[in-house]
Amino acid sequence: MTASLTNTKNNPYLSASTTTVEPAKTRGDWVTQAKCRDGDPDALFVRGAAQRRAAQICRRCPVVDLCRADALDNKVEFGVWGGLTERQRRALLRANPDVTDWAAYFERHGDELLGV
Repeated sequence: MTASLTNTKNNPYLSASTTTVEPAKTRGDWVTQAKCRDGDPDALFVRGAAQRRAAQICRRCPVVDLCRADALDNKVEFGVWGGLTERQRRALLRANPDVTDWAAYFERHGDELLGV
């Protein structure tokens, strides 16, 4: 089954035109489909309360689960990834030490985040 997502919202991280996104075929493919791919990377590497604002960039991103899973699997310490702040990722990792494959977890549970 092939699905595509269309996002027409005017966003500085997307072109103003309609964008069609195909599902990622391999783990590395998700990066090319991320909403933030054309934006300023520094916007996602901010401190404190600004991280919550930066996480808004990830709203309705078609690969948010893959991005967040990659950050959790690799224990990325800095920046906003998959809509999660540094503090949220640390809390998830502490609360769920038994999860070894976050991509599989999100595939099974969707946005149900334990411990956040």
